[in-house]
Amino acid sequence: MALGKMIPVSDTVIVGNELAYLKECVDTRWVSSLGPFVKKFEDSFAQYCGVKFASSVSNGTAALHAALLAAGIGKGDEVIVPDMTFVSTANAAVFCGAKPVFADVDRKSWNIGPEKIREKITPKTKAIIPVHLYGCPAEMDKINRIAKERSLFVLEDAAEAHGAEFKGKKCGSLSDASVFSFYGNKLITTGEGGMVLSNDRKFIEKVNILKDQGKSKTRKFYHDVLGYNFRFTNLQAAFGLAQLEGIDALLERKREIAKHYIDILSGTDGISFQEIPAGAKSAWWFFSIVLEKPFRPVAKVEAALKAKGIETRPFFTPLSELPFYKTREEFPASKFLGAHGLTLPSGASLKNDEIDFICNELKKTVGPS
Repeated sequence: MALGKMIPVSDTVIVGNELAYLKECVDTRWVSSLGPFVKKFEDSFAQYCGVKFASSVSNGTAALHAALLAAGIGKGDEVIVPDMTFVSTANAAVFCGAKPVFADVDRKSWNIGPEKIREKITPKTKAIIPVHLYGCPAEMDKINRIAKERSLFVLEDAAEAHGAEFKGKKCGSLSDASVFSFYGNKLITTGEGGMVLSNDRKFIEKVNILKDQGKSKTRKFYHDVLGYNFRFTNLQAAFGLAQLEGIDALLERKREIAKHYIDILSGTDGISFQEIPAGAKSAWWFFSIVLEKPFRPVAKVEAALKAKGIETRPFFTPLSELPFYKTREEFPASKFLGAHGLTLPSGASLKNDEIDFICNELKKTVGPS
């Protein structure tokens, strides 16, 4: 029997000072892209990730776009991205005039495979965008080694990996630059919003110019380069700063949720989990499973769980299967994951008795079709 309400895939948890900081913005009339909370949030988030510099932008896609532009990616260049990721990872390369080149992911970690990257490198390759899918860190040591051999720019797509770690360092600090998203379903949120991080001051200065209409630093209403309106507001930053103050507790709860799921579902025939690489600590943004053959199609499992008040979502559609990126090239791992992956409710406010209920209903539903 259902618990009487829909259990959502994700949620937003209010951790403490959100309303107080927003009220300060309203009281002082600093509500747009100028205001003290913007710099405070940038500095605090950079410090949290162990990076020197940060530039806030309007969303995660804008972060990818601005970072690639700041890295000099443009027409004729190729950017290697995982076939299993949200579409914005590839779209950002296209926005710059570059070509996204897809690499298959690892069947166990669901992240881009380092050796698959190596296979995709051509004289036109200029950058690699590894994605920490669902909060699980990619094998950045191997990826960085490949990049260094070929003088390639590495941009971490850490949109889903707030607080995740690889070999003692936070995701976002593991490459030339990184990007985050603060969309409403992320571990911490600003509603919409994103961030570009780097230890390279000049790189972040380029991002700051690009996101603010290409404005000159020395002459008003003069624009040195073609720019964009990717600015972040003081209101968003105020909310984000308050969220950041509670990130450790949110992260701890996410990991508790994943452990509770695994403890209950381990050994269940037909279900496998994301395998976390050695030396990595996942943020467990989403807790997801793979329904192994010959078990029920994901759509049927989704429908059965929905009837019990449990919201789920499928994995991302592989980029190579989208109409505007479709290719005849085979990506067996991402294709399998896209067809068999299922995300279960993972919000930080999820209770253990709700997880028990979800697992019980899932076990009833999963089975030979």
